[in-house]
Amino acid sequence: MIYYKFVASFKKKTAKKMAEDCSGFIKPKSKFLDLGCGSGIVSREFKEKFDLDLIGVDIVDNLAVEMELKLIDGKTLPFDDGSFDAVLISYVLHHADEPVRLLKEAKRVVKAGGKVIVFEDLYKGILAKIICKIHGSTYGFLFEHHGGKERINFKNQKQWEEIFRMLGFKLVYGLRVSANIHPVEKRMFVLEK
Repeated sequence: MIYYKFVASFKKKTAKKMAEDCSGFIKPKSKFLDLGCGSGIVSREFKEKFDLDLIGVDIVDNLAVEMELKLIDGKTLPFDDGSFDAVLISYVLHHADEPVRLLKEAKRVVKAGGKVIVFEDLYKGILAKIICKIHGSTYGFLFEHHGGKERINFKNQKQWEEIFRMLGFKLVYGLRVSANIHPVEKRMFVLEK
């Protein structure tokens, strides 16, 4: 996709930082799922850093790199229970029609004691809400996942943490990964099954 060609170098730099932030939570050579892998740029950085057995899933093929991809319906994952050591959900849940259902699926396919790593934009303050709404609209227009009408499910930190608790995840780590001056807080949550 042409959009990813324009942002590839920026996305690669961001992906390296994301992988570095996950260093204590992903074991080398793990079986790893990137749920909502998009361009695959983030997936590739994780694969290289941790030498992963990696597969990506998404609702459309927007790959800008070579990698294994399975197309999904956005509701269920075509894998057996406990198939993966770790699952990455990188800035996907706010685009999902049913984010709680996707989290349940991530929990199902990760092994006992495995990690589900979530990166999300948080809905915090009026400026952040405006930026998030613009993001949702432009994303829908660019990628046409929903006929140009992107459904957005932005939440704040407290709402996400309540959802994780309700689903029986143990929140083992949280980190703000955006600059303090950025109006939209980007946060990493490390969940354990």
